[in-house]
Amino acid sequence: MENGKENKTGYRVEQDSIGAKDIPGDVYYGVQSLRAAENFRITGLNMHPEIINSLAYIKKASAITNCESGILEKKKAKAIVQACDEILTGKLHEYFIVDPIQGGAGTSLNMNANEVIANRAIEILGGKKGDYSAVNPNDDVNCGQSTNDVIPTAGKMTSLRLLQNLKKELLRLHGALCKKAEEFDHVIKMGRTQMQDAVPIRLGQEFQAYSDAIMRDIHRMDNAMDEMRTVNMGGTAVGTGINADEAYVSRIVPNLSKISDIQFVQAFDLIDATQNLDPFVAVSGAVKACAVTLSKIANDLRLMSSGPRAGFGEINLPAKQNGSSIMPGKVNPVIPEVVNQVAFNIIGNDVTITMAAEGGQLELNAFEPIVFYCLFQSIDTLAYAVQTFIDNCVTGITANEERCRQLVENSIGVITAICPHVGYEKAAEIAKKAMKTGESIRNLILREGLLSEKEMETVLDPVNMTEPGISGKELLRK
Repeated sequence: MENGKENKTGYRVEQDSIGAKDIPGDVYYGVQSLRAAENFRITGLNMHPEIINSLAYIKKASAITNCESGILEKKKAKAIVQACDEILTGKLHEYFIVDPIQGGAGTSLNMNANEVIANRAIEILGGKKGDYSAVNPNDDVNCGQSTNDVIPTAGKMTSLRLLQNLKKELLRLHGALCKKAEEFDHVIKMGRTQMQDAVPIRLGQEFQAYSDAIMRDIHRMDNAMDEMRTVNMGGTAVGTGINADEAYVSRIVPNLSKISDIQFVQAFDLIDATQNLDPFVAVSGAVKACAVTLSKIANDLRLMSSGPRAGFGEINLPAKQNGSSIMPGKVNPVIPEVVNQVAFNIIGNDVTITMAAEGGQLELNAFEPIVFYCLFQSIDTLAYAVQTFIDNCVTGITANEERCRQLVENSIGVITAICPHVGYEKAAEIAKKAMKTGESIRNLILREGLLSEKEMETVLDPVNMTEPGISGKELLRK
């Protein structure tokens, strides 16, 4: 039966190597897309809009390149390009019906794009959907390509765009943390190691350390984005370039770079670039590392704000919603909590991506769909988490300065600052007395006449306790 012929009212018949199938007459997808949608009802989710756009860029670049190479006639190329441009404006996305997780290394997604673009191009040329004699999904839209170079390239382009958005939010977070570091620079508090009192630190120093860690993640993200710029377009099925014209192979990546406004480079070894997904593992690792950093910061904020009366109570987080259905007035640290949960999910996604990349065999890895599903989710959710972390938490944090001061003065940890002036053994003796009696280190030192009030003020000056470079005796001589 001929493709595109009407079988019953409102339907057209399309045929592939499996057989004939009724397709709703008004849709732009075709038989292979519909079979995939029926076979892979996995997540119930739609394809990420950015990968749909990435496929449109690739198909557009391929049509232009094939036309330049004399392989695709101009009118077909022009219609394909117009169809791709429409997709890039957000049109036709609803006809990408295949599940993000699918068998076949992404062939279903590639064919979904080929069919939608072909059917729209057929309409542009005045034909009827399903009449693939006018524009063929395989022979015209997919000319010079294979799923095995199109899909990894689309995954890399999508990752780059999503990473750019994540980087923008991370830069905002870095700025917000730097502002808090400056705001809190004068606030001295108790530093803690292994959850026990250690030595004093300035609250601003803690926030400065957070900002430095985020900047390190931004640099790591930049390196990850570089991993995504090398593509295997032109390699077709296994990287050997079978069925691709030599002129097409040499021009496709420059053309793709030009129309997408992303500087791609063609892999030196197209076979290697077709076989291996390690660049996606590297990107996932960078995203995971950033998630770990953020989760640790979120943990610290929850601890420092705990109580507020029976916990540390050193900082206040913005109150965003009621914290209990039974305990009146309770407010929970919900924003740091959601950051933690996003991080847990990203860590799990990274394991999945790692195993999927390891699971490839010989000339192809069939598991790119699950890699992309997990990676795009990780990048997107981290960006959203950072956004709410900034706007609903970090910028509104305030310090309880008096509480911080009291904890320092009542802590055994300040004995470390006094140790150079009274000696280790005497300092240890004073510390034991303080722990046994509950009396402050300051009072014990003064009562025993080990230091004067003025000397104590100098030794326990916030800057002196939190900056290196001056010995104890030099400090008192000053």
